Amino acid sequence: MPNRTAVVTPSIILGQGAPLKACVIGDSKHGGYGHSLHRMWELRDDVEVVGLADPDEAGRKKHAEEAQAKRTYADYREMLEKEKPQLVAIGPRWTINHKEYLLACAEHGCHGMMEKPLTPDLAEADEAIAALDAKDLKWTVAFNFRASPVFQYLRDQLLQENLIGELLEIQSRGKEDGRAGGEDLIVLGVHLFDMMAEIMGAPLSATSSLCKDDGNPCTPADVREASEPLGPICGDKIYVNYRFLRNLPGSFHSRKNKAGNKGRWGMDILGTEGVVTVRMDAIPKVHVLKDPSHTPGISGVAWEPLQGAPEVDLRGSHVGHYAPIVDSLVDCVHSGERPLCSIHDARVATEMIQAAWQSHVDGGAPVTIPLAKREHPLKNWTL
Repeated sequence: MPNRTAVVTPSIILGQGAPLKACVIGDSKHGGYGHSLHRMWELRDDVEVVGLADPDEAGRKKHAEEAQAKRTYADYREMLEKEKPQLVAIGPRWTINHKEYLLACAEHGCHGMMEKPLTPDLAEADEAIAALDAKDLKWTVAFNFRASPVFQYLRDQLLQENLIGELLEIQSRGKEDGRAGGEDLIVLGVHLFDMMAEIMGAPLSATSSLCKDDGNPCTPADVREASEPLGPICGDKIYVNYRFLRNLPGSFHSRKNKAGNKGRWGMDILGTEGVVTVRMDAIPKVHVLKDPSHTPGISGVAWEPLQGAPEVDLRGSHVGHYAPIVDSLVDCVHSGERPLCSIHDARVATEMIQAAWQSHVDGGAPVTIPLAKREHPLKNWTL
């Protein structure tokens, strides 16, 4: 797999010894704070939270106390202007304001971490990343599953081909809860896309089929808004096939079902000498079947937990699963390297989401990644 940590010359070298000033952007009534991203800075002794912004008064007070923020603001722009932080956490899970948050942070020269997904479409992602890159600012995204030391260890074992032999393909499924289908593709699928690209390398193309609950293909009349502002969606049954480097295949499926989430959210990694299953949790649950036939009922080979996986230190914190990402971000602010789970990686995952829409709009034809069209494919879809 290509090295995804590029060393660049830092534009800002922060003073060693002095605590880094951090702020939090949240909105209790419009996307909240993701999975408690306002508390992520508690994982570092060398960071102090000087401000938290939230337009909702009650939410602002509550979350500022939890984050131990020194001051509070109703307007995040005022906070950035007055506090001049070096680090910012962007909490809202709704994507509609992510570009504006990031552009404001770029204007004030802030590094930071944000909730996923990145943006509603690639045009907004490109604009935000260009502004951050112009000032050499380091940004990372809350892909905590991929950042887990357990997954990082698994990736190394897979790429060395000493766990299940040569990689054959990855099959993944969404959470398939109340958001199953198009919304699942965005909110839960984005984690899987990030993990798949980490193992397989850059995605090259995608082919998709988006269907209604009755199995008929979606049409422009079926485009709707998600339950939260994430951009337009469609499809109760989603089938996407991807092609990665070395022409390795991967897939994502999600469909509405009466039973709801039954714990299938994750991926199955197939190799010439066995299978690995990854199921999503604060610490990903990984099991290995060392059976070339992939049929334990015939071979008698048993599934076993991933051997040699590291112990994960959650640091006694409610948000301890973010520790590898936060550590990498702070380290890279000093070193100038690209952090773990960078915003550039998040754009790759966003490409995979948008490619699913684009292929279906194009009649199920394969689409090349990166996409030539950067606007959301469903916005102006007509037959």
